[in-house]
Amino acid sequence: MQTYRVGIIGLGRMGSTIDDEGHSPLPYSVASAARASDRLELVAGCDLNADRREAFGQRWGVDRLFEDFRQMVEAEKPDIVAICTTATGLPKPGNEAPDTDFRGDSHADLAVACSDLGVPMLYVEKAIACSMRRADEVRDTVQRNGTLFNSGVLRRFDNRYDIVRDAVLNGEIGEPRAVVHYAASSLMHGHIHSIDTLSWLLGDPTITHVRGELDPRDYTIENSFIPYDPRATYQLRFEGGVEAWSVPAAGWEFEVIGSQGTVRSLNNGAGACLRKATTSEGRRPGWRDTALPEIKPKSTVVSCLEDLIEARETGRETRGHVAVTHDITEACLAVAVSHRQGGSWVELPIEDRDLYVFHV
Repeated sequence: MQTYRVGIIGLGRMGSTIDDEGHSPLPYSVASAARASDRLELVAGCDLNADRREAFGQRWGVDRLFEDFRQMVEAEKPDIVAICTTATGLPKPGNEAPDTDFRGDSHADLAVACSDLGVPMLYVEKAIACSMRRADEVRDTVQRNGTLFNSGVLRRFDNRYDIVRDAVLNGEIGEPRAVVHYAASSLMHGHIHSIDTLSWLLGDPTITHVRGELDPRDYTIENSFIPYDPRATYQLRFEGGVEAWSVPAAGWEFEVIGSQGTVRSLNNGAGACLRKATTSEGRRPGWRDTALPEIKPKSTVVSCLEDLIEARETGRETRGHVAVTHDITEACLAVAVSHRQGGSWVELPIEDRDLYVFHV
């Protein structure tokens, strides 16, 4: 069985240490996921911070450590490069842009460069870009070079959500009519997850229109620049007529409502509930709970990285291929466009490709 070489750019939380924070299911960092998979070999790490490089090397027993990612790619020839820096390249906490001229976009910079260097497979932390101008560049470069691509929207790779998606796509709830995400969240760090998951559960139909607002509602976007990652709510329209809403309450749950039932992912994926419509003569329609199988959770990061390998070996698309990732990014940024227009519906693609939202 062939194994594939992994190099990591950005040796902080997602690259190395996030397992220490209690996330589940483990392994969760890219380094620990690579070590857990018999298809992957962790060979190198890269970071601008010397102390972080040293800590990574000691933790994982890796001695091929680099300050320059180009040197890592050229020297080690990794099959997969995982880009785990902050979105802007600024160190955490870095929750706000340093000035109004700042347009740092580390994920986009590194994705484009690594694809052009010939890296066959890329894992890129979310969001893949801070503006659609750069997201366009990522998509076009990856497609031109034939680079296989997944990003860190990990519910797409969580087997606990597969049973919800299967219920929708197999017709268990009839025709999907609406889908809801429950939780308050920021736009680019959080709702990139929620919109991606809503799309995945429906089978990734095209998002045609978006409307939404930022918190606070009276926030004014100046010069197509938002210097921090704002809280947001949204409504989406998908091709085929399904609409989606975000409800800024409860705790990361997703519900798909159909003509004959509803299926809901509970408690951030920990469980799921399927309810089917029932009718009795002379009585109002009701709901009947239907058991869903219990799912033993698997590491989402292992699944994401191994999905790249399976796509390479079979010729199929990855679950999070660059075209769908690009479109989900556009839906997120369209929320800000809608806010600027008073919450009106915005048809995709958006015109302002330079609207920039700073996020970690």
